[in-house]
Amino acid sequence: MGGPTGVPQKPSATAKDVILDFLAGGTAVSISKTAVAPLERVKLLLQTQDVNQKIAQGQKYKGFADCFARCIKEEGAVSLWRGNWANVLRYFPTQALNFAFKERYQRMFANYNPSLNPYKFFAGNLFAGGMAGATGLTFVYPLDFARTRLGVDIGKSVSDRQFKGMNDCLVKIYKADGIQGLYRGFAISVAGIFVYRAFYFGGYDAGKKFIFGDNPNPSILYRFLFAQFVTSSSEFLAYPLDTIRRRLMMQSGRGDVIYSGTLDCGRKIAKNEGLTAFFKGNLSNMYRSVGSSLVLVLYDEFKRYLVLSGQSSSAK
Repeated sequence: MGGPTGVPQKPSATAKDVILDFLAGGTAVSISKTAVAPLERVKLLLQTQDVNQKIAQGQKYKGFADCFARCIKEEGAVSLWRGNWANVLRYFPTQALNFAFKERYQRMFANYNPSLNPYKFFAGNLFAGGMAGATGLTFVYPLDFARTRLGVDIGKSVSDRQFKGMNDCLVKIYKADGIQGLYRGFAISVAGIFVYRAFYFGGYDAGKKFIFGDNPNPSILYRFLFAQFVTSSSEFLAYPLDTIRRRLMMQSGRGDVIYSGTLDCGRKIAKNEGLTAFFKGNLSNMYRSVGSSLVLVLYDEFKRYLVLSGQSSSAK
């Protein structure tokens, strides 16, 4: 049974394709996420400070600059990278799985000729990108949870903080709340990641075809600028859902119940803090989006390099 009509089916991926996806995607993410880790931590602190017990007991951050400066002053510059190892560890398989799943879903849903069926091609790419993100998240959500909790853990020394590290975080939450504690906010995360990845992956892949056509190697600068537009738009659309899921993550391991669920969380944020609260930390997120844009461009470059290296080795 054939796929969608309009263009011949792409050949099935080989084991070599999977390895190339894993290496290119994982390497691109490791570099970019480490570079923007300070922005990620500031974003998380601003996003969750209203339900962070340690911050609630003291002085709240006034904004991006205040949070950034206080992190350095109160916890040291190295604290800006707190949770980065969990982030890299999470993103290496996540992004690699996303890119790998994305190409398989594209063969299933976006196998259209962009010239003959532009709308079906674009919609298929959006759906393939969303499905890739949702599928990958299922496997690595506990690492995403740990990265969030470590990123908002306040304290200069280990003894001042709730968790000693990633393993300690996962073990403590599991003992307190079971496996559901590690998957707190998963449902809204899937919805958010579907929206984000649909535009992040689908918009980038479809847009490249429309803008650059059949040019196999367009300018890196133009690709980066386009990737930045796609990334910023994707993150803005999905940000309110991301705020809700981060708030829900903060409930695990606590005795009191702040939110009874996703809808209750959304209602309380809107009622008690206003609609702008859904976008707390978004300025930092916009700066951070440079890293996500680099991932898209670096992935193309790494994969191109690996393919050329493989062809060169085969020719010898």
